[in-house]
Amino acid sequence: MRRLFYPGELTPEIRITGGDAHHLARVMRAQLGAVHVVAGADGRAARMTVTAVARDAVTLRLDSYVEDDAPARAEVILVQALLKGEKTDFVVQKAVELGAAALHPIVTEHVVVRYDAKKAAAKTARWQKIADEAAKQCGRLSLMHVAPVGSIDSILADAEIFGGVDTTVIFCYEGERMQSMRAVLRTVTSARVVLIVGAEGGFSPAEAARLTAAGAQPVSLGHLILRAETAAIAALTVVQYELGNLDV
Repeated sequence: MRRLFYPGELTPEIRITGGDAHHLARVMRAQLGAVHVVAGADGRAARMTVTAVARDAVTLRLDSYVEDDAPARAEVILVQALLKGEKTDFVVQKAVELGAAALHPIVTEHVVVRYDAKKAAAKTARWQKIADEAAKQCGRLSLMHVAPVGSIDSILADAEIFGGVDTTVIFCYEGERMQSMRAVLRTVTSARVVLIVGAEGGFSPAEAARLTAAGAQPVSLGHLILRAETAAIAALTVVQYELGNLDV
């Protein structure tokens, strides 16, 4: 069942307006009495019944809360260096499908694309829209947050990434020969895992040194040569599998 998302906390009665109301009323052809699963901004979801349909608003009544069948063992955050063309769009979409809680796009030394502040803000809005649509299509109970475009400096200063005592940070590095991602993940007991993936060309030795000094662990994806966008999805898949978040 396709999820609906409400930008506030779910209450006994909610009113959906704007583009979501248009989609619900015109595209999904919502009718009185129809039941939908609605996820709120607080991360909870509920079955709700349509009680009124207007041109610009749809009203729903809360019937019962829905629990996540398989809550994640650990929250996963993806920090992704910007990629060429529309490859970042692809990574955003797949990160949602693979259950990432948030995505932080960053600029690194080997990033080819560069945005001014206006273009970066527009890109962030676009990626959030892609993420929201992907969440609706794959039935997630929560949206994946896309952070503004940052840098190595900004993530090193981000308390959510490097400030948490219950957080494990790993980054894919071509120069790492000894430590596999699987070996590191099998020792993880923290509630949050941050995965950092580079752009085409990966991370420079200086960037790798800074990340390591801050507490991030460099890991290898093995001997295969992967495109940057493939590496991101492969790495995120391995993380979710080893954490037990992929029930396979």
